[in-house]
Amino acid sequence: MQTMCSYLPGVEVAVLEFEEDEAVSEDHLEKFLSASQTDFSAVCVVHCETSSGVLNPIEDVGRVVKRLIPTCAFVVDAMSSFGAVPIDIEAAGADFVISSANKCLQGVPGFAFVIARRDKLSQCEGNARCLSLDLVAQLRGLEGDGQFRFTPPTHTLLAFRQALTEFKLEGGLTVRANRYKKNWQIVHEGMRKLGIRPLLKHGEKGADGYIISSFHFPQHPNFDFEKFYKKLSGLGLVIYPGKVTRTPCFRIGHIGDLSARDSQKLVECIEIVLREMQVNSLT
Repeated sequence: MQTMCSYLPGVEVAVLEFEEDEAVSEDHLEKFLSASQTDFSAVCVVHCETSSGVLNPIEDVGRVVKRLIPTCAFVVDAMSSFGAVPIDIEAAGADFVISSANKCLQGVPGFAFVIARRDKLSQCEGNARCLSLDLVAQLRGLEGDGQFRFTPPTHTLLAFRQALTEFKLEGGLTVRANRYKKNWQIVHEGMRKLGIRPLLKHGEKGADGYIISSFHFPQHPNFDFEKFYKKLSGLGLVIYPGKVTRTPCFRIGHIGDLSARDSQKLVECIEIVLREMQVNSLT
């Protein structure tokens, strides 16, 4: 978010950072906003951090934002959570919730969507610094003739419609979330038995997410992630290639059309690969 804003002229940004294995603290946020001399027009937060798996308390964050800066727009990046993690938009006071056709809705990548409060969106008129991302103009276009202003990604829209049908047939958010939680449970139990530690400590704030998990590299001289990744890929299982946190970790996703059987197979194959690499005695 900071990098995107740095490309836009006249957009000033302040960043409140936390450790990569910590959730956003509403207490720290309150102190930060109270002490700041800046009249913030928007506060943005990521709901589920794809890099670590941390789930941020958006309802608590939103309440702090709206209490201290009532006119401020509260923006929630729900790219990795929408469709599987409950979001109480009213409780959070969210003005904009942004997500994507893929991830938990299980469509294909190709477009994003924004759920917006119309009064807040109308206040953005004339502020867009990018023609194609002018949401006010796009809304007016849809309301005027029902069309996109530019050529729409029809194939991803059709795939999204099918994904929403399947979402409903599966039972909606609760049922899908329970399937993801089961995947999370199987993987974590299996990794614990193998002696591989999760980045997030169970029971701590922010560690209750079930979208993606980060695990520490095994502390063993024979462990090499590139070999580990390629061997798993050779068995038909692909995990996230490489780390994006400062801590040496690899990540495993629990979302998509994955079942408990798939998650169990992953654990079994990880055990096979570690044995082949002679990475043992981790427990």
